Amino acid sequence: MSDNAESPTETQKEESQPPSDDSTTNDDKKKIDVLLKSVGDTPIMKTKKWAVDRGRTILSLSQFISRFLKLDGSEQLFIYVNQSFAPSPDQEVGILFDCFGSDGKLVLHYCKSQAWG
Repeated sequence: MSDNAESPTETQKEESQPPSDDSTTNDDKKKIDVLLKSVGDTPIMKTKKWAVDRGRTILSLSQFISRFLKLDGSEQLFIYVNQSFAPSPDQEVGILFDCFGSDGKLVLHYCKSQAWG
């Protein structure tokens, strides 16, 4: 089985970590926190907060979510930024974070049917 979409990170970030100071390492600059929220009848992921590479595309993130939820190949998955619009599949997560991130994380909603936009 050869899947190109890898998990966003080997280790998941814990919610209870102490806040970091202003001096960030190079590894922190390459990864951002993404909060994934389910919409409608789409299954909920037990882990909602993931550390994702800034260069990762929405398409690869969508493939990861589909595999993680074990969705059928015929089922579509829609991803929305801040409950308002669906970014293009080739859009990088880091750019979305720079434009629409808040409180140090990017909130993405996922669903199996169109919800907004």
